[in-house]
Amino acid sequence: MDARQILTEYYQYANAGDWDRWCDLFAEDQVMDEQLAGHIEGLDTLRSMMKGMGDMYRVFQNRPVHFIVDSDGEKAAAVSHLSAVSASGEAIEAEVMNFFRIADGKIAYMANYHDTVPFQVLSQG
Repeated sequence: MDARQILTEYYQYANAGDWDRWCDLFAEDQVMDEQLAGHIEGLDTLRSMMKGMGDMYRVFQNRPVHFIVDSDGEKAAAVSHLSAVSASGEAIEAEVMNFFRIADGKIAYMANYHDTVPFQVLSQG
């Protein structure tokens, strides 16, 4: 699977709440620097973390706006807009930038960047 297809499925599965298939896009030894959750290493750790997504959000939609893929298909970035509703009913709107490193058809590294203020509602209530 090429980088553009991986990114397409990344957002498709996230928006469908299909976190098992979303996790399948990552390598076993994946590393993620997630702005809210911190540094996450290993696919098993990621899978465990993602089991709580349904408890954190009533609605979670992360719509890609732009994909950028380098010429060798090993590095990619996505600009997206996230619209969500927390478990307590608070709206979240944020512009997001994700960076990906792809190896052997899997996401080996991912980092995300966004304004953290809209997500403060997750710690309230």
